[in-house]
Amino acid sequence: MSDESQTHSDPASSGVDSAIDPGYWFSDEYVTRMQQTIGPDACRALSIYPLPKAFCLSVIVPVYNECSTVQSVLNTLRNTGLPMQIIVVDDGSNDGSGEALKKFQDEHQVTLIRHPKNRGKGAAIRTAIEVAQGDVIVIQDADSEYDPGDFRVMLQPLLAGEADVVYGTRYGHCDRQVSPWWHQAVNGFLSWLASVAIGPRLSDVETCYKMARREDFLDILPKLKENRFGIEIELTARWARKNLRFTERPIRYHHRWYDEGKKIGWRDGVAALGCIFRYGLLRR
Repeated sequence: MSDESQTHSDPASSGVDSAIDPGYWFSDEYVTRMQQTIGPDACRALSIYPLPKAFCLSVIVPVYNECSTVQSVLNTLRNTGLPMQIIVVDDGSNDGSGEALKKFQDEHQVTLIRHPKNRGKGAAIRTAIEVAQGDVIVIQDADSEYDPGDFRVMLQPLLAGEADVVYGTRYGHCDRQVSPWWHQAVNGFLSWLASVAIGPRLSDVETCYKMARREDFLDILPKLKENRFGIEIELTARWARKNLRFTERPIRYHHRWYDEGKKIGWRDGVAALGCIFRYGLLRR
């Protein structure tokens, strides 16, 4: 990848609207100015830091029947200003998502992979890991529940060498939409049970936002088995067995309903219990 994120000119001094050059906010020049203005401690608290030279973030986007939201999500990813490789796996969509993705691919540099039949989120993630080239990999759902603007906060402990795996937690902080009580209760129970069975004390084991270095994804790839949402538990368990350091960072979350296309259901909750037993207690 190029170093252009490190050489952006100051939008304020050049008269250029900063919105058209979001990579500036990760540049050495901007970070130096902010450290001089508000100090290093405040910059750390606000996640203001420069990116390493030639850094690239690989973003895995599994897609299954998300025609109404996927293009917006991909545009939002581009607008983060992060140098990234976007890997989209069309997991057998039949609602027109494939056509929308082809149009986006023609206009932007996106790695598009298609599964002829729907195989599940876990299968899509495994496929994408094989072609990821970035220094760090993160998973992004194709709906509008998660905000890629939170990648800045999540990347910080990885780049600082303070963590090996970063999970974005949807709970325990105030900057979020309030979810239905049953949604948070079920997620809380699964997270508690997974923590007991697997090891790391996590507040949101089912979060989509799981971020780690590419080598840590590749290291466990041959062992990954789950095709559906059980991948959330399996990833956690396999990283925990490697004694990797886990960190959580708060993220924004906008809950959507089933009539808006939400797919995970009570059967997946039951399956998650099986995964906790299988990968946690039995250590399969």
